[in-house]
Parts: sequence; structure tokens; C-alpha cells
Amino acid sequence: MKMLAIITARGGSKRIPRKNIKEFCGKPILAYSIEAATGAGIFDTVMVSTEDEEIAEVAKQYGAEVPFYRSAATADDFATTNDVILEVLEEYEKRGMHFDMACCIYPTAPFITAEKIKSAVEKLMNSDADTLIPVVRFSYPPQRAMIEVEGRLVFEYPQYLDSRSQDLTPHYHDVGQFYVFRTDAFRKNRKLMVGNIIPLELSEKEVQDIDNQTDWELAEIKYQLMRKGCS
Repeated sequence: MKMLAIITARGGSKRIPRKNIKEFCGKPILAYSIEAATGAGIFDTVMVSTEDEEIAEVAKQYGAEVPFYRSAATADDFATTNDVILEVLEEYEKRGMHFDMACCIYPTAPFITAEKIKSAVEKLMNSDADTLIPVVRFSYPPQRAMIEVEGRLVFEYPQYLDSRSQDLTPHYHDVGQFYVFRTDAFRKNRKLMVGNIIPLELSEKEVQDIDNQTDWELAEIKYQLMRKGCS
């Protein structure tokens, strides 16, 4: 079984300029994703998909391949992760390289570890699912959500007003770190978020969106706490 790691790292970040190679706790944040993928020791190829020469050089420095650059269509602000994955798989097919499973990893995910990736791949391989998505529970039950109506707060789901939190069905959301999938199923569905999907639940201390500078600082604090806990 041939396995591919795709790390998506375009150069056009707006809210945090040059985010994908900005220093995070001592090294470019992209390096964490590359090191986790290569350290897992399960991929035939670990590649970075980018249109940016500087990002490509950093990727190579930390052990990833950049066999080709992104097209203009997948490097703009409107391209989706699905678009990028499809382009990468099709480009490898043109070169006579077919992969059975792949792991798409985001470049700003310093909480990823080789062990986490291996665990996710093993869980998917031992299932009949198409895709595995790491998720985290919502810290507060969404069933207790309130909305504003004409200047007043009302419960969106009043039927749960008197329910105990522990009696409510847990809800989860995608943590935005990585996805493991069977490539044939992806080509058929052309999307990661459809089909037969299984979860890998993570704890809140391992999860942090990084969309602005405050997020970045929180992620560094969480990362340092996590590293202390591992020492």
C-alpha cells in the first residue's frame, strides 16, 4: 500500500503575513508538520504543495519534497483544500505514481505528532471508512445556544432548557490539523467531508485555530504547556 503525506502551504496568508514559515517556538511553524509526517515513518512520500519559492526552500530544509509547484488556480484565496488535494493526486498520476492512502496536513498545526498520525492511519486502515477526521468536543453544549432576536436573547433550542449537560449528546468540530483518507474514495467524492467518516477525538489542550495574532500567542502557550507535560 502506497501512502502520501500532503502538506498544504501557500504563500498568500493575509491575516498573519508569511504565516506558514513564521517562527513558532524556535523554528518555522511549517517544520512541525513536516517533522511529524517524516517521523511517522509510514509515508512513501512527504510533499509540500506550495506556489512560493521561499516556502519550498524551508520545506526542503526540513526534509519534505516539493516535486512541483501549485497552479495559479489552487494558489488563490478561493481554492479549497479539496482543490489542492485533487491537483496533487492528479499530478502524481501523470508521473505514473498512484497512492492508495493519503494524509493531508495543514502547515500551521504544531500540535501534530508522529504518534498521532500513526494512530489515525492505523484506525482508518482497520475500518471500512473512507476518511478519518480529528475532532474535539464543543466545550459548551451547542444545545444550550442562545441567539439574539429583536434585541433580546432567546434559546435556539428551548426543548433543552432544563436538560442536564451530561444528558445532552456530545457535539464535535473539525480541529483543522490533518485528514487521513483513501484516495479512490476521495476521487469519487471529490470532498473530504462527505462519505463514510470516522473520528479521532483530541483534547482541547491539543487544539488551537491559528487565524490571527492572538490565536498564534495562545497556540505558543498551549504548545509550551504540552511540551512541559511531555518532559
